[in-house]
Amino acid sequence: MRLEDGMVTVRELVPEDASVLLKWLTDSEVLAFYEGRDAHFTLEKIQKVFFDGENTHCIIEWQGKPAGYVQFYSVEGEDRTEYQFDGPEQRVFGMDQFLGEPGLWGKGIGRKFIRLILNHLFEDCGAEAVVLDPHADNLRAIRCYEACGFRKEKFLPAHELHEGKMRDCWLMVCRDSPNDRKADTQ
Repeated sequence: MRLEDGMVTVRELVPEDASVLLKWLTDSEVLAFYEGRDAHFTLEKIQKVFFDGENTHCIIEWQGKPAGYVQFYSVEGEDRTEYQFDGPEQRVFGMDQFLGEPGLWGKGIGRKFIRLILNHLFEDCGAEAVVLDPHADNLRAIRCYEACGFRKEKFLPAHELHEGKMRDCWLMVCRDSPNDRKADTQ
């Protein structure tokens, strides 16, 4: 899989990406929002977390250079119930992502790669909805997601353990409808 829009590319992870993931996941600015600053990553842990399993793991590139990470997956089991998608007819995907280069934050790159992933999930994978659950205090990320068509649907109190504390999150949903899917404005 390779998705492109101007200077943004999303491509599947390859073994050579392990070192850049390790660089990002030992950066306290990145860890403050993804996994937590108390997380300890090694190349072995990178292999286990990012290269094994059923999720689709991708690198985000900006101007041909690695800029971040995104994964997406089919939402199944208990997550479907918690996120209020009980009907088996709905194809629901989840996604998690981060820009690993703090110097690129706030430049509209997140909006561009999220739109690429949403288009892929809705058009190529048959998704009817895509969900994510950012920390309630991650206002920059929430603004980005809303600009891409996500809507806050459910407050999730004490939803995720992050840096030793249970953190509140928002369930945000983008549906495959003209009212939810917005064109990128940047």
